[in-house]
Amino acid sequence: MPRIPLTWLAEHVDLPADLTAERLAADLVRVGLEEEAIHPAAVTGPLVVGLVVERTPEPQKNGKTINWCRVDVGHALAEVREDGTRGPRGIVCGAHNFEVGDHVVVALPGAVLPGPFPIASRKTYGHVSDGMICSSRELGLGDDHDGIIVLSSLGLEAEPGTDARALLGLGEEVLEINVTPDRGYCFSMRGVAREYAHSTGAAFTDHGLATAEQLAPAAGGFAVEIDDAAPIHGVSGADRFVAQVVRGVRADGPSPVWMQRRLTQAGMRPISLAVDVTNYVMLDLGQPLHAYDLSALAAPIVVRRAAVGERLTTLDGVERTLDGEDLLITDSPGGDRGARVLGLAGVMGGAESEVGAGTSDLLIEAAHFDPVTVARTARRHKLPSEAAKRFERGVDPQLPRVAVARVAALLVEHGGGVVEEQLTDVNRTSAPAPVALPLDLPARLVGVDYTPAQVRETLEQIGCTLPSADGGVVEVQVPTWRPDLAVPVDLVEEVARLRGYDAIPSVLPVAPAGRGLTSGQRARRSVARALAEHGLVEVLSYPFVGVDQFDALTLPADDERRRALRLANPLSAEQPLMRTDLLTTLLDTARRNVSRGAGDVAVFEIGLVTVPQHGAAAAPRLPGGVRPSDADLAAVRAAVPSQPRRVAGVLAGARERAGWWGPGRRADHTDAIALVRTVAEVIGVEVVLTAGAEHAPWHPGRCAQVTTADGALVGFAGELHPNVVAALDLPARAVAFELDLDVLLAAAPVDPVQASALSTYPVAKEDVALVVDSSVPASDVLDAVRAGAVAGPAGDVLEDVRLFDVYRGEQVPAGTRSLAFSLRLRAGDRTLTAQETAAVREAVVAEAHRRFGATLRA
Repeated sequence: MPRIPLTWLAEHVDLPADLTAERLAADLVRVGLEEEAIHPAAVTGPLVVGLVVERTPEPQKNGKTINWCRVDVGHALAEVREDGTRGPRGIVCGAHNFEVGDHVVVALPGAVLPGPFPIASRKTYGHVSDGMICSSRELGLGDDHDGIIVLSSLGLEAEPGTDARALLGLGEEVLEINVTPDRGYCFSMRGVAREYAHSTGAAFTDHGLATAEQLAPAAGGFAVEIDDAAPIHGVSGADRFVAQVVRGVRADGPSPVWMQRRLTQAGMRPISLAVDVTNYVMLDLGQPLHAYDLSALAAPIVVRRAAVGERLTTLDGVERTLDGEDLLITDSPGGDRGARVLGLAGVMGGAESEVGAGTSDLLIEAAHFDPVTVARTARRHKLPSEAAKRFERGVDPQLPRVAVARVAALLVEHGGGVVEEQLTDVNRTSAPAPVALPLDLPARLVGVDYTPAQVRETLEQIGCTLPSADGGVVEVQVPTWRPDLAVPVDLVEEVARLRGYDAIPSVLPVAPAGRGLTSGQRARRSVARALAEHGLVEVLSYPFVGVDQFDALTLPADDERRRALRLANPLSAEQPLMRTDLLTTLLDTARRNVSRGAGDVAVFEIGLVTVPQHGAAAAPRLPGGVRPSDADLAAVRAAVPSQPRRVAGVLAGARERAGWWGPGRRADHTDAIALVRTVAEVIGVEVVLTAGAEHAPWHPGRCAQVTTADGALVGFAGELHPNVVAALDLPARAVAFELDLDVLLAAAPVDPVQASALSTYPVAKEDVALVVDSSVPASDVLDAVRAGAVAGPAGDVLEDVRLFDVYRGEQVPAGTRSLAFSLRLRAGDRTLTAQETAAVREAVVAEAHRRFGATLRA
């Protein structure tokens, strides 16, 4: 994100004298440039110009020599002696690159340097050092720490005591802004200044406009060829390349202090004059540039695509294997045209032509590259350079000549040298296509009555050219620095943005009457609410799984759930598959909670699973930009796998916590089965549970299969297999259930359930303990009890029946068990007599005896 020093911005647009970074942020946000951060001044407290009046070298026992200095920092800041007089301050300094009479930068006690590094008076080397004489590194201006700053050598002179923060620009706040991808021109002071002018009406001076001479063709300089005969995706990788030779430059020398300061404020590290100047102009105008050591080049420079497997060592010292889509800058040593790779176009240069010590002749490059090509290369090689950030968002194709001229002038001014008269400009750019805009379109789309005159004024403000027609459709010629303006709605957005989003009224749409939740949606919400009321917590897990998760659930190799849909571009290589059942991801969620100390877990999830169909055809690749045909859409729909909706739950640890009321109870398979019945009751479907099912990941013999009354499979419930519990590190005897909600909803009654009349007569209670063979499922006995009670001589007076006790022991024969049921009986028209309740009890025993040979427990 670009950083904006206010003094730098003021070179492009008139700023108020009292403008603060906070106020600037408020002005820019009105035109869509949001504040990211405000960086405070690099130095706070007293930082002043000092005059060295005395310097005494003092050798130390450790072999080091320090300088005991007397420094004049102005009368107001001078050291106060015991007799009340004032004099120079005493400061210990370890550098030796200054003399008596030099003007230096002094941080006095109370100053805070970057780091933060507070300055205070302290005793060292036998003296009280009353401040510090500063180097560039200590002030955050560069990496030079071997010598302190001598202001006269930088062309800066000031009286002792002068505020050095203002002199060096170290007391300035810097605003960092967030730029959206479609507004790459704001990655420059030129672009931000233009937006500030749009927001406030301040006078803007465009330093990026090409002169008539710079618009004229140029040739005869260093030979350059653009060889992209087979452009990728129909777009050439480069359509302009400007090259300018500058000779006799002190290229590896330091850049001026003001430039280093601005680069540092903008978040870049000063390196050398040649590098700093190209970076400075890029930040100023928005045109990335590159400086080559001319002595290391061989004409011609050729811009071409890479050969697969070609290699390049970039400026960061990394050797990279190139791809056939990478666009390269090459030269031709030995006459072998384009044989040597100099850099990745628009991303990063190579090490072979890097400017180094002794470089005096430079070739300055400014080009215009295809945004998509640069973006793909930068991502492929993981090189998010400052140049790539700008090229991939779109750079003004008219900037290269302007930027090269600016770089050449700065190099000559600060490094000496001569600019060659001849210039190379290979220019294949074309003017942006005009955009046909109905002048009433902004008003129709935005809902604000923009007049044609207001639309015209706004578009001309951003640099567009419009014909003189007052109405209808006009051909708008967009400026070259706005490649994001390509269709009419782009221009509509600009009108809305600059006219003010706050002028757009908030109109809430009226909700159409007669609509609401579907019956399926209401049923799903009721299921979720019922499970939550039973103490389970609803979770939402990612639908991505890996083979190792299937292994943890001990799924057989031929299990259909292993045949999952594989993603072409998964979020994680470890989870490239779409889940085929809900329990796989829900168990992973339970495991994660247990691993973080939640020993008692009760969670559920309602979600979709993906079940690929056998023999399903692959989805066709549809062309872009046109509506697919009905046949194409049908083929796409046919290729989409089935995605049934499931509900699953996992219980582990304590189901009822221990307390004063008792010891508590661990969750077991009956809890899972009870929750299955709860889900079925909420939906209004009668389900049949069959014990003894074998279905991973449940424990064989402790798993119940759930079906509808007509035999449709709904799911399974019961205790998890011990191997699964161990693999997932869950508490012992964890239980789970998973049901197909779509099957349950399909079996739900279509007609609304009619509420039964409430009886005002008292309830009668009967308990029946039946002894049956241990192999008989309790659910089957429960069905027999219910059937006997309903068919009894008293009629259907059964209000509720539940199993409340299971007993195995000495009081019943071996191989049998006692199942005790509690019956609630109530008639709607009378109070039941003792004879009637006894008759119901006898009917229950008789029906259980008929079905299973059950006997009444003595």
